[in-house]
Amino acid sequence: MKSRAELEKKANWVRRKVLDMAVRAHSGHLTTAFSQVELLVALYYGGILRVDPKNPKWDGRDRFILSKGQGGIGLYPILADLGFFPMEELDQFAQKDSILGVHADWNIPGIEVITGSLGHGLPIATGMAQAAASDGKPHLVVCLLGDAELYEGSNWEAAFTASHLKLKNMICIVDRNGQGTIGFTDRTEKKCDGPMLGRLDEKFASFGFETRTIDGHSFEAIFETLKDVRTRGDDRPLAIIANTVKGKGSPFLESRRLWHYRVPDGADLRQVRDDLGMR
Repeated sequence: MKSRAELEKKANWVRRKVLDMAVRAHSGHLTTAFSQVELLVALYYGGILRVDPKNPKWDGRDRFILSKGQGGIGLYPILADLGFFPMEELDQFAQKDSILGVHADWNIPGIEVITGSLGHGLPIATGMAQAAASDGKPHLVVCLLGDAELYEGSNWEAAFTASHLKLKNMICIVDRNGQGTIGFTDRTEKKCDGPMLGRLDEKFASFGFETRTIDGHSFEAIFETLKDVRTRGDDRPLAIIANTVKGKGSPFLESRRLWHYRVPDGADLRQVRDDLGMR
């Protein structure tokens, strides 16, 4: 397991790689990738997920599903760095014949399923967790959701099923950055554009989950809440509400919804590079 300083350095490296990839391809969802960085770095470098880059389909691996598939650009540098595929593939992101598309795809080593059509990740994770429980296999199934994705009813059908089946091997992490393409998902200093999601911890608890709420950019908080995921006595599935900031790492991008679909150039790009210490 890496030290806290090493993890923070790795998180900054991931954001820099994401920016370089997006600028080169003129494509990619930067801000949604930036909000999830600490969560992914903790999972993959912090000794939480059990995976084998040399054997991506190892039967004993934990299954990780990035349900917010538009954030794939934020996971690809980590998978390449760990050795799932060559680092050179990152330079071909979103290019013709590249294995790395804008949305995560199961043809990519280290990716379990195609995602990006929102509302599918948690139902798939529920099925995987049920299969593992039925077969008596000890691996975890971890699903990272976007908060705006929770407007999809399929998630709540899956949540009800996971609770009913007592799938304690399923961990649902919500990247709670407060925004989606429909607008802000809750009242903040800005108005809520659509129906409020409200207290997600209470919602998941009402569906029969154990719930925990953390700062999704704090490695200390992430590790503290995940330290017992393999030894929990609770037989309920676990939902972790990770409060994050969309565009985290670049104050110029943070909480500005217009950057969900845009890639900076010119003076804007110079500002983001400055924010990330790239100049």
